[in-house]
Amino acid sequence: MGENTASMTRNHAHRQVFDVSLNVPPQGGSKCFDDDGRLKRTGTVWKTSARIITAVTGSGVLSMAWATAQLGWIAGPTVMFLFSCVTYYTSTLLAACYRSGDPVTGKRNYTYMEAVRSNLGGVKVKICGIIQHLNLFGAAIGYTIAASISMKAIKRSNCFHDSVGKNPCKISSNPYTIVFGVVEVIFSQIPDFDQIWWLSIVAAVMSFTYSSIGLGLGVGKVAETGKFKGSLTGISIGTVTPTQKIWRSFQALGAIAFAYSHSLILIEIQDTIKSPPTEAKTMEKATLLSVVVTTIFYMSCGCFGYAAFGDMAPGNLLTGFGFYNPYWLLDIANAAIVIHLVCAYQVYCQPLFAFIEKTAADWFPHSQFITKEIEIPIPGFKPYKLNLFRVIWRTIFVIITTIISMLLPFFNDMVGICGAFWFWPLTVYFPVEMYIVQKQIPKWSTRWLCLQILSITCLIISIAAAVGSFAGVVTDLKVYRPFKTSY
Repeated sequence: MGENTASMTRNHAHRQVFDVSLNVPPQGGSKCFDDDGRLKRTGTVWKTSARIITAVTGSGVLSMAWATAQLGWIAGPTVMFLFSCVTYYTSTLLAACYRSGDPVTGKRNYTYMEAVRSNLGGVKVKICGIIQHLNLFGAAIGYTIAASISMKAIKRSNCFHDSVGKNPCKISSNPYTIVFGVVEVIFSQIPDFDQIWWLSIVAAVMSFTYSSIGLGLGVGKVAETGKFKGSLTGISIGTVTPTQKIWRSFQALGAIAFAYSHSLILIEIQDTIKSPPTEAKTMEKATLLSVVVTTIFYMSCGCFGYAAFGDMAPGNLLTGFGFYNPYWLLDIANAAIVIHLVCAYQVYCQPLFAFIEKTAADWFPHSQFITKEIEIPIPGFKPYKLNLFRVIWRTIFVIITTIISMLLPFFNDMVGICGAFWFWPLTVYFPVEMYIVQKQIPKWSTRWLCLQILSITCLIISIAAAVGSFAGVVTDLKVYRPFKTSY
């Protein structure tokens, strides 16, 4: 989800062009420049749809079979459909906030935060910033957990193959978590966001690779057995207790919400669209197309995974070992997940890195430790600019996320928690509130009430998802010893 969009969210300042004689951006646009003085945007419905699909399709798809198993054949697909409808609708509200005031000539908001600042301002901007950065931190932990599980799954699949399934192959995830952390310490020293555009291309290819393999294996399993497993109401009482059934159902809502939580990057994608027609109209069409495509993909993975395994659908479709063969194909899929998550970690963390470093520079402008850059010559390349503060703080950040991942290595719980905390504020609340201000919708009018009901309903769902996910963590901790768990 959001992790494949580095190429769209690079520093826009690099594209800004000013009139040399007047030192101001040209007004009204021209053949080469838009009305804000930047190079002509070239995004179309098809290009924008492709970018959104690439951004949305991520590790969340791996938990769709498990989520469907908790909810059953009726509620599972229905909930996915409803989430897709809400996501599409609130995305259209957000699209209307790209320009402040007039939808054709109004001031452009280049980022989600700028849109919040232009429409809401005040304390809500700070709240939005806190939520965004907490989500980025949570994503880093979630990606570390998922990557270590996939690395361990490669080792286990080969072990199963060599022992013909006789060896239980219990393997600790801790060494793989540490390996992933070391890799991220190295990658985190990339100075800024605009230098990692290529990571988004790699991440996009990898995400479609493992998602397609998961879908193909699910279809193959159903074809092999010739029957659809599962029930109308989901995992049966007996397999789990009635209380666990409730908590898991709530947790499934968080997993589905996680898969649809991509609103954070929609404004950045919209800033690549050419006009006329207005950016909002193009974005509405592109969002509809992309939501339809991703929903079909999610439902296919979720339903075929559930049909293949029923109540025993694994929390992670490719690492839960519902599939054992062909082991080499599972290895390819899990290797693709690891490569994708190495890239995704950086795409999500670089904005957080930049925010902390800019804040530190603003607070301590005369500190040599924070501001001084040492150029290190590299033969055949540009000199590497070493900053001691950047090296130390980014390394500490990666170490902290790695330690937390080793303490709480629960993929489904983390997905549910992240989904619960992302979905309502960023996908529903802020778009609704900004739209109300943008369109000057009167308070207590019918439209205002409907928007507030939508927001409150989604808040209740997010709270339920958070409660279910935290309950899952508590349940897992009862049988878990920190740093000693192996599977």
